[in-house]
Amino acid sequence: MPVHFGADLKSRTLSALVLVPVVLAAAWLGGIAFAILWVVAGGLILNEWAGLARLDNHAVYVGIGGAVLAGAGLLAVLAEPSWAFSLAALGAAACTLAVPRQSVWAMTGMLVAASAALPVVVLRGTSSLGLVAVLFLCAIVWATDIFAYFTGRALGGHKLWPRVSPNKTWSGAAGGTLAGTLAGVLVGLAAGLPALLPLAGLALVLSVVSQGGDLAESAAKRLFGVKDASQLIPGHGGLLDRLDGFAAAAAAAAVVAVLRGPSDPAAALLLW
Repeated sequence: MPVHFGADLKSRTLSALVLVPVVLAAAWLGGIAFAILWVVAGGLILNEWAGLARLDNHAVYVGIGGAVLAGAGLLAVLAEPSWAFSLAALGAAACTLAVPRQSVWAMTGMLVAASAALPVVVLRGTSSLGLVAVLFLCAIVWATDIFAYFTGRALGGHKLWPRVSPNKTWSGAAGGTLAGTLAGVLVGLAAGLPALLPLAGLALVLSVVSQGGDLAESAAKRLFGVKDASQLIPGHGGLLDRLDGFAAAAAAAAVVAVLRGPSDPAAALLLW
């Protein structure tokens, strides 16, 4: 039986071939260049969310949120993760005041944008393990997304949550989780990290969380009656459509990192 992949596979592949090198180059450089990339990404996600949720005072909301993301990004570069996340939380509260009639959705959008933008900057930091931590997170999310797509298409089977995302299957979720876990372990192995078994467990959890973030955004889009957050990226939709799982996994990674070792989040995440 022939396997049919999506008609947008070519455009998805070409977009990835452009975006992935940009992200990896910025991660290699680190510092302010890396922070700017992710703060801009967070601002774009915030703007997409405002359109998706049809928020009132769109320009004011995005202006407040964008300023908060910029300030929090600067704090993250200065290795002040607790201050960066605290400012993001205050920004989420401020956004509810700007859009009082839709306060829950306003706060949600700000938290999603901050989750996509800030944790990865904090992880990159100035630590010698910063680049490894970013590659660890990206490898898990990317492998999960890619192999969930191809495994689901190849094997089919029972739908994961048909009311929310009719194309996702349990086989795809399992394939994505296995690939994401393996990708995380391979990054740890290449970097010479000692705790590979616990790292595999963490990679598995982050893979599952990333898929949960993907499903959550699908549920939001279905609720608001839209297919994509925007048409910014050919074959992928909006930036929010690409970074929904990443935002969820990055937020979970940040919690682990900050709780285990706020002075060196990268080493804490990698169980060093």
